Amino acid sequence: MGDRASVRLRTTALSMLVMAIALLAGSVALLFLSRASLRNGIETTAEQRASALAAQIGTTGLPTGPEEDDDDDLLWQIQDAGGSVVRSSPGFGTAVPAEETDQTDIAGTEHQYLIVTEDAGDWTVVVAASLEELDESTDALVTPLLIGLPLVLVVVGGVTWLVVTRALAPVERIRREVEEITGDRLDRRVPEPAARDEIQRLAATMNRMLTRLEESQQRQQRFVADASHELRSPLSSIRQAAEVAREHPGALPEGELAEAVLEESGRMQRLVEQLLLLTRTGEGVVRSFQEVDLDDLALAEARRVRRSGLTVDASGVGAGRVRGELTALAQVVRNLTDNAARHARSTVGVVVRTRADGVELIVEDDGAGIPAGERERVFERFVRLDEARTRDEGGSGLGLAIVWETVHAHGGTVTVSDSPLGGARFGVRLPAP
Repeated sequence: MGDRASVRLRTTALSMLVMAIALLAGSVALLFLSRASLRNGIETTAEQRASALAAQIGTTGLPTGPEEDDDDDLLWQIQDAGGSVVRSSPGFGTAVPAEETDQTDIAGTEHQYLIVTEDAGDWTVVVAASLEELDESTDALVTPLLIGLPLVLVVVGGVTWLVVTRALAPVERIRREVEEITGDRLDRRVPEPAARDEIQRLAATMNRMLTRLEESQQRQQRFVADASHELRSPLSSIRQAAEVAREHPGALPEGELAEAVLEESGRMQRLVEQLLLLTRTGEGVVRSFQEVDLDDLALAEARRVRRSGLTVDASGVGAGRVRGELTALAQVVRNLTDNAARHARSTVGVVVRTRADGVELIVEDDGAGIPAGERERVFERFVRLDEARTRDEGGSGLGLAIVWETVHAHGGTVTVSDSPLGGARFGVRLPAP
């Protein structure tokens, strides 16, 4: 609470300081502009009076004395060439130097006067305009500013305090909730304010981030658990064979222990290699891109699968060049053909064709197929839809996950559907170079 109040106090103080500077600057500017405007008006009036007197001297001669419209706010005098006053309005008998054009004090008055001179041939007309109106207007403006400015600052400070408090309240709630979130409590979410503002969007973004972290943690935990389970199986087989051979030396035929060790260690090696490949492709790491003929890879795998005794239809393999990593794309084709061969009854089909948006690879079989509800799960790690058969034949449940990760790392897509042969049909689309 102390930190929170300190933040609000600093924010409010800063806001008040900025507001005070702005108000002070605005007040000073208003005061100067008002005085300048009034002074210009007074000076214009004095100049007009001086011009009128100069014109009168040029036509009718010197005025005989004070005029009826003379008042204390606009005094005048006429000086000869020597600077002596020859005519003046009442109260302005003291001569003012002809070059004086600024403010001056006049005896018997309380306010300063603005002096304006006008040349009238042998005479000089001097007009003094009272600045009383300017002083009174300035006083009338300064008093409200001196009283109103502090009041405005108090009001602005109070409003700023309330606004800052309301603005920081959801941030404080988010902060407290984030402090409670740890690696084993990623299911928690920060509160999202009702207002559709930047704080609400920040909270929503943090919740989406927490969701991604939670999903990533869950995937990692499942991955570690499944990998541990898969590695435990070959290790147990090797240990069991070794214990039997140790306790009953003649129980195992000659060479069977070595064959068991080689078989299970090979299985472990393949599993580790697939895990490393899956980790690398999952991180989007591609070492080198080059142009790859996907049809050559497909034909090579078709020849390999034929040697296992299955019928492989590769008549649909046409030219198809993509850009990618040769080793990774070769692994994609091999994993798909191995998966088809594992589930096929007798026939595997391979197709490569070029389309407008890239190159398409199709691998299908005449096996039992994949139920519609399971077609998304087959690309998850360690997922087996036929647990017994895939384990017996050495499947790890990682082949299709590697396909999915690698294809997406190359900017492509992979789908599964029903095959006209009766089994599953895997389709991969990769962008053309």
